[in-house]
Amino acid sequence: MVLEVIAISLTDAKDAQEAGADRIELVTGIGEGGLTPSYGMIEQVCGEINIPVNVMIRPHSRSFDYNPDDVKTMVKDIQVCKKLGASGIVIGALTKDRSINQETLNRLIDASDGLDITFHRAFDEVLDPIRSLEILMSYKEISRILTSGGKNKVPDAVIEIQSLIQQSANSHIEIMPGSGLTRGNLSQFMDQVNISEVHFGSGVRHQLSFSEFIDPNKIKSIKEIMKSFS
Repeated sequence: MVLEVIAISLTDAKDAQEAGADRIELVTGIGEGGLTPSYGMIEQVCGEINIPVNVMIRPHSRSFDYNPDDVKTMVKDIQVCKKLGASGIVIGALTKDRSINQETLNRLIDASDGLDITFHRAFDEVLDPIRSLEILMSYKEISRILTSGGKNKVPDAVIEIQSLIQQSANSHIEIMPGSGLTRGNLSQFMDQVNISEVHFGSGVRHQLSFSEFIDPNKIKSIKEIMKSFS
C-alpha cells in the first residue's frame, strides 16, 4: 500500500521520507487548497528526496476553469517539473458547467510526456461523478484520482468512495482517498473500503494543522495500520 504525504517545504519532504512515506505531493499555498510550488523548491526536493515527488500544477485558486493564459502557464510548469526531476504531476481541469474539461486535460497530458499523473480534488466539484470517472478512465496516462468522495472529509463519504472503487475496479485507475483522515480514524475507514493508496495532509502534522511541522510518529503509526491491511 502507498502512503502519499503533502509536503509544503524541503523539511517536510525530508521528514516524511525518513518516517516512511511512499510518495510526496509537493505544493505551496495550502491555505488555498494547494498551488504550484516555486521552481527552487521543486529542484531542491526532487534533488534530495529518493521517493517519488508529484508536483501540484495549479496556477491560482479562483476555480478549476482555466483560460488560455492559465493553460500556457500550466504547460510551462509541467515542462519545468520534468526538467527538474519530478516523478509526476497533480492536475485537474473543469468546464464552467463543472464537467471534466477534456480540451485542457489533453493539453496538460501532452505536456507531461510520461510523468505520473494524479487527477486532484477538482473531481469533488463535478456535477456527475459517474460520467466524470468514465471520462478519466479513458486516459491511460492518469494513474489515480485524489478524492474525498464529494464530501468535506473522507470518513463521511464511505458510500461514495465504495461506489467509485467499484466503478473503477476493472480499470487502471486507483481511487486515492484524501481529506480528513487521521491515524485515529484510518482503521475504521479501511475496514469499510478496499484501497491501495491513501493521501494525508494535516493528519500527519502536530495538532493536525498545516501551521505545524510533520509528526514522524504519526506517519509511522499510519504505516503500521496500513501494513495490517496488506
